[in-house]
Amino acid sequence: MPRTIRLAAAQMGPTQKAEPRDVTLARMIKLLEEAASQGAQLVVFPELAFTTFFPRWLLEGAELEQYYEPAMPNPQVQKLFDRAKELGVGFYVGYAELTPEGQHFNTAITVGPDGEILGKYRKVHLPGSVEPREGSRFQQLEKRYFEYGDLGFPAFRGAESWNRPVMGMLVCNDRRWPEAWRVYGLQDVELMVMGYNSAAYDPNGGTTENEEIRTFHSNIAVQANAYMNATWAVSVAKAGNEDGSGLIGSSIIVDPNGVIVAQAKTLEDEVLVVEADLDAVRQGKDKMFNFAMHRRPDHYRRIVDQVGAKAPA
Repeated sequence: MPRTIRLAAAQMGPTQKAEPRDVTLARMIKLLEEAASQGAQLVVFPELAFTTFFPRWLLEGAELEQYYEPAMPNPQVQKLFDRAKELGVGFYVGYAELTPEGQHFNTAITVGPDGEILGKYRKVHLPGSVEPREGSRFQQLEKRYFEYGDLGFPAFRGAESWNRPVMGMLVCNDRRWPEAWRVYGLQDVELMVMGYNSAAYDPNGGTTENEEIRTFHSNIAVQANAYMNATWAVSVAKAGNEDGSGLIGSSIIVDPNGVIVAQAKTLEDEVLVVEADLDAVRQGKDKMFNFAMHRRPDHYRRIVDQVGAKAPA
């Protein structure tokens, strides 16, 4: 009997600083309902989906703290959980987490169709800087506002009604790092889900990157790593112009051969739905990327022992 799951990428257009939380939540519920009407069983939302991408601003005190979620769910987002449970649809969503101990993480969860949290992930590869760049209109201050994720890359099983896929989660910049994907690949991952808020310009300053090349990089990172780990992948943007700051779109669903099978056409709220055959991962896992047969970890020590690049003498 085929193992299939109907996947949805719920791309979101821009969320302005002044947009009230209930307006954003209503948009997300509308996307959820649209996906469910097309038979979706799992809906993937972007990184920091409930708010604007606040790390572009230098913020302090209450102005900053308003963006963090002290629990998940909480009264401000409960309607999304309730509606998803009514529809029998699960979802992935990214948010800014405030722990009871006062820690701050860029976090994502996957919620099952019964409303229960199946897995939790905290972003490991934080881009940007701690201190703001002088003279820059927009910043990239994730290192200032978040701590590095402390949960590693834990794979987990999806819901029974999804045919129990082995799942993994990433957040934004993580998708560019093959080490993260390979750790999931070594757990026999079949479905990777991730959200992002990626600038349409070089967020670290300079003019060498534009929207076109950054979109290309976003897509190729997911395609190549999906292929090299023989997994389905759903990569979902918050896109468009947020208060004058551009975000790339190009939300995609990629098959285990690295082929884009669905791609967003706009920078607005948009839903993509694909029927995914989970057994399609076997071609790669049993042949080209049969890790048990072909990996040679005794030669990979440098990958975990070394951080910066070191050129030969």
